[in-house]
Amino acid sequence: MSIEQEPQLAEAAGQAAEPDSSAAVCLFRSLADPTRLRILLHLALGEHRVVDLTEHVGLAQSTTSTHLACLRDCGLVQARTVGRSSVYSLAVATELMDLLSAAERVLAATGDAVTLCPQIDHTGETHDDPTISRFSQGRS
Repeated sequence: MSIEQEPQLAEAAGQAAEPDSSAAVCLFRSLADPTRLRILLHLALGEHRVVDLTEHVGLAQSTTSTHLACLRDCGLVQARTVGRSSVYSLAVATELMDLLSAAERVLAATGDAVTLCPQIDHTGETHDDPTISRFSQGRS
């Protein structure tokens, strides 16, 4: 069955066809992790080597690389090889910054009613990094 046939089948069954939201769910899930968000915000400042990102997020190189692999698989970052190092940058910088700005506007409009505590993640760990407190910090 093709994707084009699914809405027709749903209509024939008297049901409203729902758009496939799996890609959006995956995108927002990738952005929901505080470490991945910090990596993206740091990459918004320019390209960085893994060692630089590891130092910035304060995690092991293997953990940072795992987060970068997730972001790369989602199409949000890209890597290029320089000597023996991989240098990462945002793959879709304009679109990503637009999305994060839109999230800021939603949070402003809802009075932060959306559950988002910038200082405490879901593990209860406190973050002192100000880049996690608001998406737009560090951008002009």
